[in-house]
Amino acid sequence: MSDVDGRWDCTVAAPMGEQNFVLTVTSSGASFTGRAEGGIGAMDVAGEVSGDTIAWPMRVPKPMPITLNCEATITGDSLEGKVSAGIFGSFPITGTRLT
Repeated sequence: MSDVDGRWDCTVAAPMGEQNFVLTVTSSGASFTGRAEGGIGAMDVAGEVSGDTIAWPMRVPKPMPITLNCEATITGDSLEGKVSAGIFGSFPITGTRLT
């Protein structure tokens, strides 16, 4: 099991208010699969693992359809990074390990 594996209680500080979701990560070498579940709905996700950093695209349906490019670094039981929303800019993401 990699240090990035687990369930993460995440918050994105977006302009329309904080967006909360639980991210489940199961790594396999340089990639991972998982699921994001929260106010934006539930969706399967997949991405890359590089050391303690994970990166993944996430297509959200609301408030408007957009693909978010997420990147976060894991330090112990903390997750910190950014979510890039194209022309709308980048927003911080933080999280804590649930399991």
